[in-house]
Amino acid sequence: MKALSVPRKFLLLAVIALVGCSDLEKADDPTKNWSAAKLHSEAKKELQDGNYEQAAKLYESLQSRYPYGTYSTQSELEQIYVYYKQHESASAVSEADRFIKAHPNHPAVDYAYYMKGLANFSDDLGLFGIYTDNDLVQRDMKPTKDSFDAFRDLITRFPNSRYTPDAIVRMKYLVNALARNHVAVARYYFRRQAYLAAANRAQQVLREFPRSSAQEDALDIMARSYNAMGLKDLSQDTVRVLKQDFPNSRYLSNQGTLVKSPAWWRFWQTKTP
Repeated sequence: MKALSVPRKFLLLAVIALVGCSDLEKADDPTKNWSAAKLHSEAKKELQDGNYEQAAKLYESLQSRYPYGTYSTQSELEQIYVYYKQHESASAVSEADRFIKAHPNHPAVDYAYYMKGLANFSDDLGLFGIYTDNDLVQRDMKPTKDSFDAFRDLITRFPNSRYTPDAIVRMKYLVNALARNHVAVARYYFRRQAYLAAANRAQQVLREFPRSSAQEDALDIMARSYNAMGLKDLSQDTVRVLKQDFPNSRYLSNQGTLVKSPAWWRFWQTKTP
């Protein structure tokens, strides 16, 4: 029995120490008596000053202490932007989804949809033109597709939103990026003599991205793939479409026939989106 009394004493001391530390932390917290309005104004000030980490902490404190009310709801929206500025895309998307689910009829829910798209939007997609095919094939395009889907939800649900015009511009940009990725995959298959796979992937570009800048490249790959498989009629039909849609195509000779297939290292020298 006496042997058990020693660890109990230590346990009691440990509990007292933890309680003491907790009380000390509360005593040292300068925001402990702040109102919701005060927390929100200070958080917004930190956000405007670019102190995103501090802003995030204040927004979290506001939402935990005052989970209901205007300030808490507004802080949820602003927290999305904080995560976005910290390049924490997954957190920004998660916060946006949470807001959309909790406040589907909120006047500013369109902003949550917009930020969800913006969080996954990558403006380095415009550099696709300087990447090799292998770079494009290996690149993870899921964030690009997720961004496109979020912007599409925004313009479908809120066609009159002030964020819709910018979302439309970004969607056009993303369409070209996705199409270029499919073209790169098609060329990858073509170089490895997987002609059916190349033709199918190129056809997917025509079907899913009919207004993209990759149409010309997709038609060229289709024509060459059909020709390589001995499907002369399909190849000639594709060449006719290429000539009709792109009469000055770099893939056509003056006689309207396909020029010699470019060297592999010229394949990636295509127009950027």
